[in-house]
Amino acid sequence: MLKETFTVMRDLPRVREITAILVRHGLGNLVQRLGLAKGVERAGDLLHLPGSHEIEQLDPPVRVRRALEELGPTFIKLGQVLATRVDVFGPEWINEFEKLQNNVPSLPFNVILAELVDIFGCDPHNYFTDIDPDPVGSASIAQVHHAKLRDGTEVVLKLRRPGIIPTIEADLRILGHIAALMEFEFPETRRYQPAKIVEEFAKSLRRELNLSSEARNQERFAQNFADHAEIDIPRIYWEYTSDRLNVQSWMGGWAGNDVRTLDEAGLDRKLLAARGADAVLKMVLIDGYFHADPHPGNVKFLPGNRIGFLDFGMVGRLPHPRRDQIVDLLAALSRRDEHDILEVLMEWTGDTVIDEEKLAADIADFMFNYENLPLKDISFGLLLNDVAGIMRNHEITLPSDLTLLFKALITLEGLGRQLDPDFQMVQHLTPFVREVIVNRYKPGALFKKGKDNLLEAFGVLAGLPRDVGKLIKQARRGNLKIDLDLKRLDRFGTQLTRSANRLTMGIVTGSLIIGSSIVMTIKVGPTLFGMPALGLLGFMLAVANSFWLVFSIWVSGKEER
Repeated sequence: MLKETFTVMRDLPRVREITAILVRHGLGNLVQRLGLAKGVERAGDLLHLPGSHEIEQLDPPVRVRRALEELGPTFIKLGQVLATRVDVFGPEWINEFEKLQNNVPSLPFNVILAELVDIFGCDPHNYFTDIDPDPVGSASIAQVHHAKLRDGTEVVLKLRRPGIIPTIEADLRILGHIAALMEFEFPETRRYQPAKIVEEFAKSLRRELNLSSEARNQERFAQNFADHAEIDIPRIYWEYTSDRLNVQSWMGGWAGNDVRTLDEAGLDRKLLAARGADAVLKMVLIDGYFHADPHPGNVKFLPGNRIGFLDFGMVGRLPHPRRDQIVDLLAALSRRDEHDILEVLMEWTGDTVIDEEKLAADIADFMFNYENLPLKDISFGLLLNDVAGIMRNHEITLPSDLTLLFKALITLEGLGRQLDPDFQMVQHLTPFVREVIVNRYKPGALFKKGKDNLLEAFGVLAGLPRDVGKLIKQARRGNLKIDLDLKRLDRFGTQLTRSANRLTMGIVTGSLIIGSSIVMTIKVGPTLFGMPALGLLGFMLAVANSFWLVFSIWVSGKEER
């Protein structure tokens, strides 16, 4: 508790700044619900700042995006990560999050030189010449300058902004508190696990802050494409690279969104689109290690219709089981097989209780919309967005290792169609999916899978005595606990009660019929229409009970449907 109090006191100035920005962008209700208003003096005055009423007229996604931009690097990065959560946010939110850019004012060149002196312990001109004072790019985490090595080799100096670590760490602590408060104050957000999202975001951002980690990612991609002459990955100069500085070979070429220049340079845009798609699909389906943000700013087109990839700070990893699921989903989407799509989505539900029949019906409706469309008219990005929409409607949270993948594939198709209006993602998917499926059933792969399963089984058997021993010890100490999932027990009990009631009414009805028949044969007591009144009354009750039984069974059948 003392540690948490100390942390809050240390971050209080930043909390006040964050709160003021949120209130200024018309998010005062959120501030109050989270109890953050206490961190700002005169919070009420902030609500009446000039322009605040105009801001409140904007749509919530626009206000949130503007607030994130003003909050700085950590929150801009968070917004970019949220742009990958197509399973959580609707298209209007995703469109706004995608507008968040890392372009920020560049640092003065004397600050950059001072940082380089601190890194090398001497004048950086001892290692580099012609360091361009004007940056090639200026982002929230790093600033990039063109330079040359002493032998004339052109390189890029990617330098982490000085002094950003304390601010980012404070922001991450505050985000952790906000996520915990959201789960407490807004129960409906718990299924999206905001605390877990922030935790994973913090890990990803800390890796991105370490520029040597990015360099290792880059080198791994270079190894994966060593035999592909059409793909270029910049070389890392490890003798100069550290966690604060990434030195890599200079890549010329043309930006991915400069279509007119590509035509003037005589490049084949159709071929570039095809090669880019094949490269990313190889990363995803073959290597299981992919560039998570292949937007035009991170792609260069080079002479000879070659493609260069830049900025490997954000990468995705897919283990073999997840890759198999992706292949199954992509194959099902290509074949428009709704049953296999359902099977994959059900695997992703985890512990979430899903109405499988309704999910199957929604998938059938979704596939019907694409049934008669020719292949060239199908947007794979829209297809994935529709799948994500179904997941949102059924409260299925996309596994964290797939959020980047969905975003990467959607971005890739957008880049491909920008280069080639006739670009068809499905055509490039099919050969890769077929290759993965064929490799999955090769003798060597089957033998390896069988061997792994056998070793796993032996491991389970070997650990069985130890596990049984633990159970016995827990039982002796009275610590043995058994968790039962009884979510469907209430429904079962209701059905059992209804069945018992129907059975009882059936017995009573049968008894009334038999008893009334006997009474009708005895000519004693009052009569009605020349028949014994008690017997006639018994028959009438039996008919009424029969009608009730038939109606009850009919209603029950409709409810189960």
